Amino acid sequence: MVAMYLLRVFGLLCLTAYSWGLLPGPPSGTGSTYRKYEFKIPMRDGKRLFTAVYVPRKVAASYPILLSRTPYGIRPYGLNNYPNVLGPSRKFDEEGFIFAFQDVRGRYMSEGEWVEMRPMLPAKAGPAEIDESTDSYDTIEWLLKNVPNNNGKVGLLGVSYSGFYTTAGLIDAHPALAAASPQAPIADLYRGDDAYHNGAFFLAANFSFYRGFAKQDKPELPPKNENQFEYGTQDGYEFFMRMGAIAHSQKYFKQRNPYWTDLISHTTYDDFWKARNILPHLHAIKPAVLIAGGWFDAEDLSGTLNTYAAIGQQSPNTKISLAMGPWSHGQWQENAGRRLGDIDFGSNTSEFFQNKIALPFFVHYLKGTEELLLPPVYVFETGKNEWKREETWPPADSRRMRFYLRSGRQLSAAGPAEASAFDEYVSDPRKPVPFVENPGINVPAQYMDADQRFAESRADVLTYTTAPLEDDLTVAGPIAPILYVSTGGSDSDFVVKVIDAYPKQSGGALSGYEQLIRGEPFRGKFRGGFETPRPFTPGEIQKISFVMPDIYHCFRRGHRLMVQIQSSWFPLVDRNPQTFTEIPTARKTDFRKATERIYRSRERGSCIDLLVER
Repeated sequence: MVAMYLLRVFGLLCLTAYSWGLLPGPPSGTGSTYRKYEFKIPMRDGKRLFTAVYVPRKVAASYPILLSRTPYGIRPYGLNNYPNVLGPSRKFDEEGFIFAFQDVRGRYMSEGEWVEMRPMLPAKAGPAEIDESTDSYDTIEWLLKNVPNNNGKVGLLGVSYSGFYTTAGLIDAHPALAAASPQAPIADLYRGDDAYHNGAFFLAANFSFYRGFAKQDKPELPPKNENQFEYGTQDGYEFFMRMGAIAHSQKYFKQRNPYWTDLISHTTYDDFWKARNILPHLHAIKPAVLIAGGWFDAEDLSGTLNTYAAIGQQSPNTKISLAMGPWSHGQWQENAGRRLGDIDFGSNTSEFFQNKIALPFFVHYLKGTEELLLPPVYVFETGKNEWKREETWPPADSRRMRFYLRSGRQLSAAGPAEASAFDEYVSDPRKPVPFVENPGINVPAQYMDADQRFAESRADVLTYTTAPLEDDLTVAGPIAPILYVSTGGSDSDFVVKVIDAYPKQSGGALSGYEQLIRGEPFRGKFRGGFETPRPFTPGEIQKISFVMPDIYHCFRRGHRLMVQIQSSWFPLVDRNPQTFTEIPTARKTDFRKATERIYRSRERGSCIDLLVER
């Protein structure tokens, strides 16, 4: 209580000092319309979380609080240092909010220990026990009592990891929390988000991230000059091949990183991962929720869609909306959203989202001064490049349609007629298929819609294609591959890519382009479940089925629907040695060639199952 009183007094003194001119005046930009304060807000266990608060200089009105909690630092630090923009867009700044930004516990200037995807507390937790929900609650409580001119309403907003903290704040939410927008939120690191996809480890992106994300022992400012890791090459394919088994990665960390060690040590869906899955906790959510994400998000597309689905199923009375645009991870916060790589979407989609969807959402629920005309679902249809308003997602009038692998590398809605048929290729983990034509040391955001013609020419990639479409075909929902396979090894990956093959026309930058629409790996040893892997018997036919994240894409008339199947996607995904073993510690001799067969007969008709608009 004493600490809280002193902090409140400090805040009021800061307000008075600024108004009397006792502290240096702020710079131009947001400093001309907002005053900045920095606080260490006490939590119920006594730890203090560093928080920057920006209050409108115009004090004639009261304002709602818009809070963001992040592990990535709330730069710029210092009372006289202001960012160029406070809100997601300048229109947020002009509208007027009290903006609050917080270093979560154990990060930068906040006390305590940072725990990756901190598990939620059990129902009978003690009064001093904490999780990310309680930290959100305690922060909101303090801000309401100590920041003048607030109107008693709070919103939560965050992208990526901050999206996870936003989701956590919805659980047992503070009564003043009226609206929240988890954007590209992490939900389940093992099942589809950053770490593992269908049991396959996303190597390059995670190595890059954890090289720069280390454990802190005490509060500290970010270093002025970040030390960049020297890969020794610009060729990511070469670097990760030279690394060998993932266990060898430890030599590239000057100090052992416990987060990276946890990541590569838990290769099955064990209790470590289950405890970190926030989705089962999204019951009785009371604030209004706007879930937002990008169709080409390489990191947390599953988290976005699964958070939306979990709240809809477990909290049916919650006012929930979904907005999905043609973006990479967090792109709507970074640029205009006009294009991704070679693909042009025809408009500034980020501006539309921020000013026509996100801002009206928060204004309505936090200020109550604007009628909310948003539909329950606002989604961008790629291919046609149009925003669409829907009542549900997937759209209620969607129907199922299957496309089967056929002889002659054809893809057809008609099932195969052969009694026995298959296609095969040899997968060599010493020569894995690259995920882009020339992999660099980082994962480019545009790989999610990149040209796949380079892969079609490889002998270890099977390509199946429809005839040119006679009418537009819009896929609206998840994609479910169903494969009948055999392998010459005791384990193998199977990567499925769904592609929009453009017609070959004279001129035009996209003539003959093969645009990736969705791709996902499946680690074969998990075909019986992600908790308990089991080996293949060489040559024995097995069924593999899984679900890929949703798309909303129109394959235009004259285009072709294409499917590619391969057994490596490197270095995006770690190499499967094709020997049943613990992959991070696999020996060099475990990496062996294997003959992979994909079956396409009447009884074993490999296909992709789609939801299409009627």
